[in-house]
Amino acid sequence: MDLHTPPDQAAFRREVRQFIEDRLPAEIRERLRLGHPPRKQDTVTWQRILNEKGWAAPHWPREYGGAELGQAERLILLDELFRAPAPLPQVFNVGMLGPVLLKFGTEAQKRFFMPRLANLDLWFCQGFSEPGSGSDLASLRTSARREGEGEDEHYVVDGQKIWTTTAHLADWVFALVRTDGTGSKQHGISFLLIDLRSSGITIRPITSIDGQHHLNEVFFDAVRVPVGNLVGEEGRGWDCAKYLLMNERTGIANVGLCRERLDYARELAGRLTQAGRPLLDSPRLRAEMAVLDAEIRALEVTNWRFLLSNDTARKNPGFASVLKLKGTELQQEIAQLLQRIAGPAAMERRAHDGAGAEHWAGPLAMRYFYSRAASIYGGTSEVQKDILSKTILG
Repeated sequence: MDLHTPPDQAAFRREVRQFIEDRLPAEIRERLRLGHPPRKQDTVTWQRILNEKGWAAPHWPREYGGAELGQAERLILLDELFRAPAPLPQVFNVGMLGPVLLKFGTEAQKRFFMPRLANLDLWFCQGFSEPGSGSDLASLRTSARREGEGEDEHYVVDGQKIWTTTAHLADWVFALVRTDGTGSKQHGISFLLIDLRSSGITIRPITSIDGQHHLNEVFFDAVRVPVGNLVGEEGRGWDCAKYLLMNERTGIANVGLCRERLDYARELAGRLTQAGRPLLDSPRLRAEMAVLDAEIRALEVTNWRFLLSNDTARKNPGFASVLKLKGTELQQEIAQLLQRIAGPAAMERRAHDGAGAEHWAGPLAMRYFYSRAASIYGGTSEVQKDILSKTILG
């Protein structure tokens, strides 16, 4: 594999870097650099700026607001957003629902939803997991029965979803529901778009280990959903779900995130002192950072191989599992390194210093604890290892 960057890709990286430098609000950049997650308004503001260039949904057709970027350019864009750091485009809108609508949606659905997804006029969340239906998603039990006729034809949805990220911020949810209980588990599942302002919906917060509210339970009690909100064929929603989960893997390794966090660790180690000397003077710490740097580079090259290889190689799920596993491990190792560099200050989890200014170490413990969840979301590490054992080792 040729590791030299072609001139056109190098030029695109410079263009992206300059655009971010010119347009990303400084207060958003600084919040993310300190380790805070972006606020909803941060993501909305920045995604609308990106959308002016077609970069909010860079892989979409231009007809629907995208830029039709290739895999290499999309990875460069993602890498530069991570390294700025800047908020990423809202993944449920751009990376998940958008591609599903392009493949399975009606023309009316595309015309209505696609511009609103790209500009974040509507914020979607994902209603897949249920109590008892996580890794075994096809065992879901939330039901939708069809009622009415003509213009009044609708589904009545009853059930519960759990671990629903940003449901408390969202306007709509795309959900898997069971419309037929006969046949195999995968048969009879349908893909619905549901307005969260509908009567009968209750959203209950879940506080995660980092002390933050990212997750929710969502309850559906006789919720009416127009039949026009069905995506694809009734009973064939599993096809939509598989396409959604397999389609967007450009950033699965999170290389840019790892590199940005390691750069921040190096910056902190250069500022903080022990016995009057910067922590970065320690040969052991510099050696540890060098090893992490090399592992990030190896992960980056592996990610490029995955994205630019032929279709046969990309269909091997073991390849993506390697990226997910190694990317997760590196995120967690770097978060742990930042904790050690900060020392006791990080564990105090102080929001402010004595003078009322924000304490520099405040977000580090929160970020460390949240990194533990990376072993679960996007496919648990155990599931990834199981895939590797079957596809690679036989």
